[in-house]
Amino acid sequence: MKLIVAIINKDDSADLTAKLNKAGFMSTKLSTTGGFLRAGNVTLLIGTEEEKVDDCLRIMEECCSKRTQVVSTAAGNHADQFFTSLPVEITVGGATVFVLDVDKFIKM
Repeated sequence: MKLIVAIINKDDSADLTAKLNKAGFMSTKLSTTGGFLRAGNVTLLIGTEEEKVDDCLRIMEECCSKRTQVVSTAAGNHADQFFTSLPVEITVGGATVFVLDVDKFIKM
């Protein structure tokens, strides 16, 4: 038995969970916040048999593509308190996935 912990962009979560459910994977969805941009993420907890891990990862790869996004950052001169907003292009999306061994699984 394996536990898949997947941290994904919140924009990808609806499509991913729908496709996972259709493929027979049950998941628990946790709303989380990333540290870098303070942007909304979703952490999925998925318990599955070891032989189905690759199928689950394949679905994640289809739904969680990396893409670029322009965000504004504050930059300025502290001496005169003049701040401007500078656009910066960043990469969002994708997934960070951990696959863990499970010693015991109980469903009540």
